[in-house]
Amino acid sequence: MPSQPKIRYGHLIALVGCDGSGKSSLSADLVRILGRNRKTVYGYLGLGSGDLGRRIGQWPLLGPLLEKKLTSKAKKTRTKGEKIPGFITALVVFIFSLIRLKRFRRVKKAVEKGYLVITDRYPQAEIAGQCDGPGLSAARTNNPFIRAMALIEKRLYLKMAAFKPDLIIFLEVDAQTAHQRKPDHDIEALQTKIDIMPHITFNGAPKKIIDASQPYDKVKQNVIAKLSAAKFL
Repeated sequence: MPSQPKIRYGHLIALVGCDGSGKSSLSADLVRILGRNRKTVYGYLGLGSGDLGRRIGQWPLLGPLLEKKLTSKAKKTRTKGEKIPGFITALVVFIFSLIRLKRFRRVKKAVEKGYLVITDRYPQAEIAGQCDGPGLSAARTNNPFIRAMALIEKRLYLKMAAFKPDLIIFLEVDAQTAHQRKPDHDIEALQTKIDIMPHITFNGAPKKIIDASQPYDKVKQNVIAKLSAAKFL
């Protein structure tokens, strides 16, 4: 007999959007503001792999070359029709997904205990290789070990996505504005994420769309208004 899901005594609000939409700043401010009236905590549910690659690129001598090579392998891994470039690359992607799972379990536990949790990003199982989806299900491979890892990873993402947020705040931003805020990011990659994000349903979770191209204070004001209307304030 399958185990019954635990009762959720708290609530979960997820901020999603491409890099440069303001997720990190807003999530920190919302934890502070909402924390005045109830137990509120922050949860980061991204991978951090992009930031790691950019930090490697700042290393002297070999840094830029290593970053270029890592970026190329990562792009192939998340591109439909491409071939995953080797077992080591697949293993690294799989490990990052396990790190995300560990972070997700902390978030889930906090919600079940009664906390209001604000997350920066949220895992989804609808689109592989992009926007916090499974990392090994987009590209192809003939390696049985990589296929096994991809299957396990897909199941992990389905399980995470089944735990729906009480509210999704979708921070919508154009590529030019996002790139101005994150000039070290590739503008084509930003545009790809912007094109994909509106199609992700997050398993049918309630969603509010915010124009995040506006000045930060205006965006924050609009988000707070949406949360107030939804009785989170």
